[in-house]
Amino acid sequence: MQVHFGEFTLDTDRRQLLKGDVQRHLSPKAYELLRLLIDNRPRALSKAELHERLWPATFVSESTLSSLVAEVRDGLDEKAESAHFVRTAHRFGYAFAGTATISGSRVPSAEERARCWIVWEHGQVSLREGEHLLGRDADVSVWLESPTVSRHHARIRVSDGAATIEDLASKNGTYLRGERISTPAPLVDGDEIRLGSMPVTIRLLKAAGSTVTQRSS
Repeated sequence: MQVHFGEFTLDTDRRQLLKGDVQRHLSPKAYELLRLLIDNRPRALSKAELHERLWPATFVSESTLSSLVAEVRDGLDEKAESAHFVRTAHRFGYAFAGTATISGSRVPSAEERARCWIVWEHGQVSLREGEHLLGRDADVSVWLESPTVSRHHARIRVSDGAATIEDLASKNGTYLRGERISTPAPLVDGDEIRLGSMPVTIRLLKAAGSTVTQRSS
């Protein structure tokens, strides 16, 4: 699905914000915030609701949300005092104020289809072909809020239905099937990974996308 507003397009299939044909960088959380505001337009979302939707069961300061709003506005070339799209509902929250039109979904290419999922207690993230960072920094693909997780903790590579994980010299280590890894390691469906003290599970599809791989006994 593509949502068009002003000079911008939010492509929900590609998870991209575009100005014309040029991609504007947003961190994963900033993208989620913008999509939440657009999906609920013109309703204003309270700060409490946004905190719950973006960081479920996790404490973050109010300044974290303010910084995320500032990142979205920067991507949209606007300032708080002259915002056309992200409106501040004073002492309450935020709303999408622009006029948006929607065009239909397209069929994703083979390269864009999800091959791998990271699943944990508070959510899941699909990973398409390519490299994906896991950690606590704003630029990662999989954002895990735990003081035991490094900012850039590990990297997962997905290619032709196969996936590997690599530790990025994290302070508390990356563990696969209970063993700390020091070199890139292949993943299979159902693998349990621990990043610091944060456990996650891997779900992996074969390249054909019809069945999941099975771990050998």
